[in-house]
Amino acid sequence: MTGFNMKVTPEIEQLTEMCKDHSSIDLSLYGKYDVKRGLRDINGKGVLAGLTQVSNVQAVNVVDGKEVPCAGSLYYRGYNIKDLTAGFVKDDRFGFEETTYLLLFGVLPDKKQLEEFNQLLANQRSLPRNFVRDVVMKAPGRDIMNALSRSVLTLYSYDNNPDDISLPNVLRQCLNLISVFPLLSVYGYQAYNHYIRGKSLYIHNPKKELSTAENILRILRPDKKYTDLEAKILDLALILHMEHGGGNNSTFTTHVVSSSGTDTYSAIAAALGSLKGPKHGGANIKVIRMFQDMKKEVHDWEDEDEVRNYLRRLLHKEAFDRRGLIYGMGHAIYSVSDPRAEVLKSFVESLAKEKGRMKDYNLYSMVEKMAPEVIAEERRIYKGVSANVDFYSGFVYSMLDLPLELYTPMFAVARIVGWSAHRMEELINTDKIIRPAYKNVLEAAEYVPLDQR
Repeated sequence: MTGFNMKVTPEIEQLTEMCKDHSSIDLSLYGKYDVKRGLRDINGKGVLAGLTQVSNVQAVNVVDGKEVPCAGSLYYRGYNIKDLTAGFVKDDRFGFEETTYLLLFGVLPDKKQLEEFNQLLANQRSLPRNFVRDVVMKAPGRDIMNALSRSVLTLYSYDNNPDDISLPNVLRQCLNLISVFPLLSVYGYQAYNHYIRGKSLYIHNPKKELSTAENILRILRPDKKYTDLEAKILDLALILHMEHGGGNNSTFTTHVVSSSGTDTYSAIAAALGSLKGPKHGGANIKVIRMFQDMKKEVHDWEDEDEVRNYLRRLLHKEAFDRRGLIYGMGHAIYSVSDPRAEVLKSFVESLAKEKGRMKDYNLYSMVEKMAPEVIAEERRIYKGVSANVDFYSGFVYSMLDLPLELYTPMFAVARIVGWSAHRMEELINTDKIIRPAYKNVLEAAEYVPLDQR
């Protein structure tokens, strides 16, 4: 075989070793030159690279001049995420569209503004003529995130003014992408499910009068049916994933790429590539698969000793993927608690009861309580460990019967809002390309002519 289907040959493996030999850097040099690997210090605190008003992630309080870990808080444009979601629950209404308005424009809309904005998004919730047939269906992919990226880049060709980065034009493009991301994601899955897995093909049109969450469930399910609780919890999950500060990997990617002056479609496609990674948006899939393995290995799900032993085996690289990780535990910033996980968990039990999944819910609760204790016993940790949002989001998606292939795209459906807000912020405030420094640690070499090597 040649080209893209060429197998890894002994020659490729030999060249790989050569690459490793001449690319591996002495880890002690990172300490010598005070390089913050991953742009974070040993406690996980990020290097300050910019300013933002879009959101704030708080995990410490300053007491007597020292940072003290505290229960995590997340603020969207100054509003606590717990207060926002509690307001939507109290009024028994959907909040994705209202939160989108808040993140983009910095204020909460009144009723008239919200109605007009909902109508604006609804009117944009359609794809160009024959786009589904010519783009989504003709080249189905096994990875829906890659299919989503391809669709986004192809939409560039359908835009009459794609390269104009004036603020009104960029906002127009962002609103359009926010509106069609659910369609691109679900239709991409339906194409995969039909052409690659050989299942029936369903392409349902969205309804303008429905919310984003309702439309996702409507166009995904063959019978278009869903319960109000299902739609409200999906709406909640989307809100919690919409934004998480400027420093998370995909949002920082949006800032970096936007700073070059490129078009919106290229910036968002770059962010999608970042989110696809299992260390970022794909983490909840790892949680689901870890629990699937756990339920096979643990005979009695209510036996704390048996569950604890499995968690120890995970850390000792003796179970699941043998990476030594308990997925869904710990976060780069939060230590005491992840507020998104707390909000989501408060609604998971009601969905588990509706779906007859209480046995699973009790196992999740046990692991959430036990995992930090086991990690503290087995590892030297620099800050506290608690369940993150991925711990429960995968469980929620499984109860909503979302296929695994759509877990990360659902993250993208939400996070496109945050990316859009940060792209606008970057273009409004900064006219300087982002270019951090890398220090060369290799001595200069003298050129040797080919015939003398």
